Amino acid sequence: MPSLDNLNHVTIPLVEGGKVVVLDTGAVIPPEAQAMLQALHSRSVGGIFEHLKALAERGAKGFMSTYYVGYNHKSIGDCGTIIIFIEGVSMLAAKAVQDWPLYSGQESSTRYINFSKQVFRSPIKHRSASEVLEALRALYLEVLEVLVPELARKHPRDESEKEAVYEKAIKARAFDIARSLLPSGANTNLAWISNLRQVADKLMLLRHHPLAEVRDIAKAIEEAASVACPNSFGHKRYDATEGYNAWWMRDGYLLSSLLADLPPLSVNSDGVDRGLLWEYRSFLPARPQMTELPRQIGECGLVRCEFPLDFGSFRDVQRHRAVLQRMPLVTDTHGFEPWYLNQMPESLRDKVQEFLRKYARTTSSFDVSSEEKQYFVPMGYRLPNRLVGGLHALVYLVELRASSRVHPTLQIVAHGIAEELRQQFSDFNLVVHTDDEPGRFDVRRGNDDIVSVA
Repeated sequence: MPSLDNLNHVTIPLVEGGKVVVLDTGAVIPPEAQAMLQALHSRSVGGIFEHLKALAERGAKGFMSTYYVGYNHKSIGDCGTIIIFIEGVSMLAAKAVQDWPLYSGQESSTRYINFSKQVFRSPIKHRSASEVLEALRALYLEVLEVLVPELARKHPRDESEKEAVYEKAIKARAFDIARSLLPSGANTNLAWISNLRQVADKLMLLRHHPLAEVRDIAKAIEEAASVACPNSFGHKRYDATEGYNAWWMRDGYLLSSLLADLPPLSVNSDGVDRGLLWEYRSFLPARPQMTELPRQIGECGLVRCEFPLDFGSFRDVQRHRAVLQRMPLVTDTHGFEPWYLNQMPESLRDKVQEFLRKYARTTSSFDVSSEEKQYFVPMGYRLPNRLVGGLHALVYLVELRASSRVHPTLQIVAHGIAEELRQQFSDFNLVVHTDDEPGRFDVRRGNDDIVSVA
């Protein structure tokens, strides 16, 4: 087995800083060879040991370039796994990569990053842009400093609660409030584990993304993946396909609203066939907690939900791949989420509101497109959100995000959707399990951490 020091990770630097790394796990049978073995296994009854012998004699190079790329047998690409680390990119870019139904991976949490030093990315290289972002950083740090003792006063520790867990929970709550002031262009890191086919398919869209940063990331991923798996990323590009993807990614990818005031939460279940759902009626009220509805219920049709939600909490709800969600255009048009302001003492709240008014006036004068302006918008601003999914997927999402351990602005939305679902499917006695007190402080959040074993 190779030592960690001898592994050949592929690293490609990004134009504006950061990097893409494709991990070399040291596997004796690398991703393309794994794909070859499974493809051979599907075409004969010789057994795996016969195919291992063929692999040793022929290698995977010719096989993959011929069948996966040349003949475009896409299912072969499903059989090899690749691990990609994308570092030093904006939260906007992270969401663009993760906007994919089969994305698997992790992103850095705003609770565990030191934003006193983290890069705030700007699409324009001008002193005024840097100054306004640094002013936002200073306010973020001031709010965080004030909130920790204020929250401890507001939520005193119970004798039954461990002090270390309680202190982590207080800090987590403070971060959850202060993160509303982080610009959407703040840097983060993410990991992406996927099969070869999904990476290639996602890159077809990322290379036409409205943001130059994302297009650069797509280029770097393809370059790194081509070195790590040289026979899996040479697919022929067709001008008509590339032109079509460039068109709709430019004109139809981001969800935006011209309304000054966002409409309230709405749930439309007209897409559900009640007659077909009647066949499942016994399963809806009998389901215990922490148990999912049968996936087959999805055949009954789709429910569409629309609601205002800040970008910070959108980052959480976007993790759900079983529903279709639109990526919202991040803007300050629809006002700052009141919940964040209401958690601050009055003097601090007034200071933040005044700062945000000046901040909006300053950034409105920047000569940038609406897509580029997203980098400057604090994550606490409300945005239009829309998601569509089957009843099984939506109930799972709502129950998970209605937990007291989830960010309160998302909890409130999840509770609203849950209540609508109960009402609209009352004839079926649909049960949706939720906490009774949305938004309450829960000290158990202090346990939601990953710590080093060293």
